[in-house]
Amino acid sequence: MLLLLAVAAASAASLAVASFFGSASSNSAGPWRLVPSAPVEVDAGLTSVWTGHELIVSGVSAASDGTLDGAGEVAAAYDPVGNDWRRLAAPPRTDSYCRRSAVWTGREMLVWGCGQVAFDPQTNRWRRLPPAPTGAPGLAVWTGRELIGWGGGCCGDAAAGGAAYNPATDSWRTLAHAPLAASQSPVGAWTGRELILFVSGLDPDGEPIRGAARAAAYNPASDTWRRIPAPPALRRIAVWDGEEVLLVGGTGVNGEEARIGFAYDPATNRWRALPATRAGRVPTGAAWTGTRLLLFGGERTANALLGYDPKGNRWTSLPSAPLRGRTAPATIWTGQELIVWGGVIGTPSGTAIAPEHPADGAGFDPGAALNTP
Repeated sequence: MLLLLAVAAASAASLAVASFFGSASSNSAGPWRLVPSAPVEVDAGLTSVWTGHELIVSGVSAASDGTLDGAGEVAAAYDPVGNDWRRLAAPPRTDSYCRRSAVWTGREMLVWGCGQVAFDPQTNRWRRLPPAPTGAPGLAVWTGRELIGWGGGCCGDAAAGGAAYNPATDSWRTLAHAPLAASQSPVGAWTGRELILFVSGLDPDGEPIRGAARAAAYNPASDTWRRIPAPPALRRIAVWDGEEVLLVGGTGVNGEEARIGFAYDPATNRWRALPATRAGRVPTGAAWTGTRLLLFGGERTANALLGYDPKGNRWTSLPSAPLRGRTAPATIWTGQELIVWGGVIGTPSGTAIAPEHPADGAGFDPGAALNTP
């Protein structure tokens, strides 16, 4: 009986994948596979990029006593084809407690944080970038020519400025003043023409910031901003799908997990509500496949996977990852797989046990379910 139930569950999972990705094929193998443990453990400041053939992860590894005092910088690269890792040269030392974001330029990994750095995987070398004109790293995107960073801050401070770095000239420029309220954690996406940004409109103490916008678009070609309608509610993740910015994940009224996301169309300057998910989601990782949005994790089911099809305007629950639930993992789409690695495994509230920072991961390949006879 147990065997029959297991086969039925696996078949149902494969059918969910097949239905979501547009194929009637199914098998009982399932689309997830485990990724080998990395040669490094990242305890803070985890950043990641996909280079086209490797996942590069970097950050801070705690000292032997488990604290970040005296911690060291580490980096590693994972090759999905060879299914193996290589340890990379250690990044230059930076502030262990600083927030960081990373982008891939096609040649280098640029890390926007306290003490900006760049990594060239071909030479396995890091270099420090010139000091940025703004020192509060927040959101970072790559435009094809520049890294644009905006907002950020910590410890009661929030920034409302931004800067752009051009690798060709190894120089920064300060962005025009934005109409946005200052934000420690701005949310946004690059559309190919504009950076669309959203903020809560609240200061670090939770008080409304008067006279400032909660949404705006920045055009780097003209170095200008334009106000856009604010979303009905702010969400944690923004992804550009080629036509709309999908704003998903987060908390709703009274702090419950939000079941409804929103989509913004720059062409019409309008918002629409997405269909509700079956359960509220506070996802911790997201990736765009070219046709689907994949959301990993959630407040209640931290190893769950959910997919959204913009054309069909529908959500689908996909097979959960064979990992212990975690938050804030590296999450990237390779063109074939969703890879989830690392993150934070919390502990029950009220305990003195420190959170874990696993060095394992898993890959979700829809083709494993769709293409196997």
